[in-house]
Amino acid sequence: MLSQLKRAPLFLKVFVNTFAPYLGAGIRVTQMDLDAGMVDVEMPLTRLNKNYVGTQFGGSLYSMTDPFFMLILIHQLGPSYIVWDKNANIDFKSPGRGKVHAHIRIDADSVDDIRELASSGGAVLKTYTVRVLAEDNTVVAEVQKTLYIRKKKQH
Repeated sequence: MLSQLKRAPLFLKVFVNTFAPYLGAGIRVTQMDLDAGMVDVEMPLTRLNKNYVGTQFGGSLYSMTDPFFMLILIHQLGPSYIVWDKNANIDFKSPGRGKVHAHIRIDADSVDDIRELASSGGAVLKTYTVRVLAEDNTVVAEVQKTLYIRKKKQH
């Protein structure tokens, strides 16, 4: 299934946008170009993702950024690499009182660095940070994701 999704970027975007947890929270991918290492995602404030005090639920803020660093690297590095989420941290900066968005990016130099570091067969840990922003670009949260990457063993 993953290989089919990688060959059909539009289908992958539709798949992510219709993924049940994303539908329920109102999370929507607005742009996705895995070849360019970029995903843009947004989430309005609705009764389904509002917390007790009327602001964006923290779990939904994290969810809107969760899979994308891993998906970008899986796509960029190809089938000869293992890519797993290892660790995550979210630092809440201000209440999300309306629509929020995030711009997730991994540049080509970072991917080249990973290939070089993984060439010896050892594990590579890379940490990426993404900011979740309000409509006025106020930082609502910063999410850090650490990924475990290594070249698959040749048989």
